[in-house]
Amino acid sequence: MAEVPEQTTTEIAELQERFPEAVQPDEREGYQGVVVSGERLVEVAKAIRDDLGYDLLTNVGYVDYLDEGFFEVVYHVYSTQRGGPAFNFKARTPRDEAELPSLTGIWPSANFQEREAWDLMGIRFTGHPNLKRILLWEGFEGHPLRKDWKEPFYEDEHKPFKSRWPGGHVRRAEMGVPYGMNVQYPPGFVPDEWEPEAETVLYSGLEPIRTPSGVGITRIKTDQLIVNMGPQHPSTHGVFRMVVTVDGETVTRLEPVMGYLHRNHEQIGERNTWLMNMPYTDRLDYLTSMSNNLAYAITVEKMLGQEVPERAELLRVLMAELTRILSHLWFFGFFLNDLGAFLTPAVYAITERDLILDLFEAVTGSRMMCNYMRFGGVAYDLPPYIGGPAVKVGDWPRQLDTMEFLEELINERLPRVTQQFDDYLTQNEILVSRCRGVGVLPPDLAVAYGVTGPVLRASGVQYDIRRADPYSIYDEFDFDIPVRYNGDLYDRYLLRLDEIWQSLRILRQVLPRLKETEGQEFWAGKRAYNVRVPKGEHYGHAENPKGELGFYVVSDGSANPYRYHIRSPSFINLTALEEMCRGHKVADVIAILGSLDIVLGEVDR
Repeated sequence: MAEVPEQTTTEIAELQERFPEAVQPDEREGYQGVVVSGERLVEVAKAIRDDLGYDLLTNVGYVDYLDEGFFEVVYHVYSTQRGGPAFNFKARTPRDEAELPSLTGIWPSANFQEREAWDLMGIRFTGHPNLKRILLWEGFEGHPLRKDWKEPFYEDEHKPFKSRWPGGHVRRAEMGVPYGMNVQYPPGFVPDEWEPEAETVLYSGLEPIRTPSGVGITRIKTDQLIVNMGPQHPSTHGVFRMVVTVDGETVTRLEPVMGYLHRNHEQIGERNTWLMNMPYTDRLDYLTSMSNNLAYAITVEKMLGQEVPERAELLRVLMAELTRILSHLWFFGFFLNDLGAFLTPAVYAITERDLILDLFEAVTGSRMMCNYMRFGGVAYDLPPYIGGPAVKVGDWPRQLDTMEFLEELINERLPRVTQQFDDYLTQNEILVSRCRGVGVLPPDLAVAYGVTGPVLRASGVQYDIRRADPYSIYDEFDFDIPVRYNGDLYDRYLLRLDEIWQSLRILRQVLPRLKETEGQEFWAGKRAYNVRVPKGEHYGHAENPKGELGFYVVSDGSANPYRYHIRSPSFINLTALEEMCRGHKVADVIAILGSLDIVLGEVDR
């Protein structure tokens, strides 16, 4: 584990002096931060925000220490003003009476994360404005991330399952479960007497707000209605739903409803071995597989104390920045689609994205689910050639020297295409009129809601983890962190355009170093496919195309994570959706949602 920064040590001492009975250092092997008593949690959290300057709460993790008999909720906060590592504080509650005060009044970004902790772990947060399930349906029985919760098809606590290895004679658990016993029902539930669930819990939080007309203003009389947008609709970017209260065409309330794609990724992650989780990270934001791999790799490497060779770091940055470009290109295509520019911009974007995917396929064997990073390096070096038989498609031969391909892609093709998007779109009168002044998110609210990535920087907050808390070798490159100040849809579009130019700037610095390191090692040490991580905890994070992707992991020293928690930017950025939509028209809601650039695999996990 890394040493505790001197600043953090001073801050811990300051908190102890101020709250001597409520704040204690976490002295467990491999752990950091402080343990705060639940009774003083709100008071201490306010001091951490206001006096220590940690204004951005990015992650609320939660762990079931079954043998010790308590749950622990772990908070990671950062300073957007000075950058630097996280301040880590935590609170505990008995398992049989799991209850802690809500911190939504201090950091509104805790809203969805506390609901998730209630949903999956069963920790109740007193004072929460809308505490209910968020990823599972209200009638779900139990809390599936508790260590003593077992699903109907339960086989083993950890993989590899005994039925699969080492003999290879597969016996799946569901084969032994009689029909009708393959689900769990709440006590007293009788399937034959079941009636469709009335969503009173959901709609109770969306009572219409009466908005009286201004004095002397004549208005058409309208009724307030609650309407559903989604979940099965292209404009909601997948299986996502918005329950919207409208007064005529004007939005007065909005609540995101998610979970239709929930796979309990974290429970699977705790049964996998450490390395088994790498391909599962591909399936989070399934458009940014390489970046997901990197965030998880650097998290576990920190706990292992694992060094990474220079060439592997260069390959990682190459893949991560190309991923940022392809993700932003995809955003342009589908954001314009949401605004009504049907298909054409998306086809332009997909055409260029496919060229980057050609490289990914040549290197990893897959275009989307790349499974490329390894603890200590990467799985493969660059191949000498890209493509199969020399068959031309347009101007691009299908077989090229890899470095020639990269040089033309980075120095010629992508800059030309980026400029083309700028020329065609930036001053387009429809884009400008639909986006300027719409979905405004002021900087203070962006930070309060825990928004990260392009949406945060488009609100005037120049916070990027690559600079604020550097990882990999980003501190060795010369690049700027773009920022825009209006916080509307137009600035979110412009900010992503700015970021592509900066990614290209980084990639131009990577190319000569790739040539210099050709033939060098790309995976440090022994190529272990199973590792044992030292006891302890760590929160690792990376600046993904959509914002901060974080992994909070706890190890008990075994071959499997004891706790594996994901802080996904798509999920937490949605916390601010109602704030951005209130007062706008229904058609604007689609554009505002599109400006967040969510992917449901990452929202639901």
